[in-house]
Amino acid sequence: MARIAGVDLPRQKRVDIALRYLYGIGPLRAVEVLEKAQVNPAIRVKDLSEAEVSRIRTIIDRDYKVEGDLRREISMNIKRMQEIGTYRGLRHRRSLPVRGQRTRTNARTKRGARKTVAGRRRSKAKK
Repeated sequence: MARIAGVDLPRQKRVDIALRYLYGIGPLRAVEVLEKAQVNPAIRVKDLSEAEVSRIRTIIDRDYKVEGDLRREISMNIKRMQEIGTYRGLRHRRSLPVRGQRTRTNARTKRGARKTVAGRRRSKAKK
């Protein structure tokens, strides 16, 4: 089993797809890593040789921040924004959308279940 950055890659999948199981590696970066390592992206993980796995592992360790290091960096950035009181930090602290989305409607995932307010519904127009 190929183990890279503390994650076991699924054996049945193609290498370019399996690398996406690493936090911080998406479709483009997976292809980029395989080009640098000179590995065919269409090959399955179970068919990789030890030399190919070690080349992929060294490239990822040397050139990219993945898994724990990346998660730690992101959380530290969020904490820093909260401490210095930026707008984005305040939005993170209140668990609201950070990137300018509207919250008057939508944003249900962040805001939670609807809280019913008495007398909120419009009464029908009287004739």
